[in-house]
Amino acid sequence: MTGVDRCYLSALRILRVRFNSAKELTRKLRAKGFTREEIAPVIDRLAGENWIDDLRFALAFVLTRQQRRIGPGRIRRELIAAGVDAETIDRALSENRDPAADRERAMATAGKRLPIFRRRYEEWQARNKLTAYLLKQGYDAALVRSVVKEITVAHD
Repeated sequence: MTGVDRCYLSALRILRVRFNSAKELTRKLRAKGFTREEIAPVIDRLAGENWIDDLRFALAFVLTRQQRRIGPGRIRRELIAAGVDAETIDRALSENRDPAADRERAMATAGKRLPIFRRRYEEWQARNKLTAYLLKQGYDAALVRSVVKEITVAHD
């Protein structure tokens, strides 16, 4: 069995677990000790066989991260880290964009976190911590501002 064949089988084992972007898969194969000369034809072959598709990966990634109440800003950062190009990221986010759902997810996250912060901190500190947490989760600043204002009034 040649190095390319071993690399191909290793790539299939990695892809069996979850989708990967081409760059992500390349990184994982490099970590396993395969050379660039072995990896390049494998990546081309997998792309030709539709095992690797960065758009499909990005769309699935966006959906799963949204289900975990992660905002679009953080999803974008994570996709960039996975090696997905900006155009693909924009397309994946725009196809799954729903401002009402983003607001609902932010409200749910805030509703879950606010009692924790209130137990640990003074009221003004809890609001600041909640704001920082929502921003870190990737929600837009204007949305965070309105959600924090609404949820702190509702919980008073």
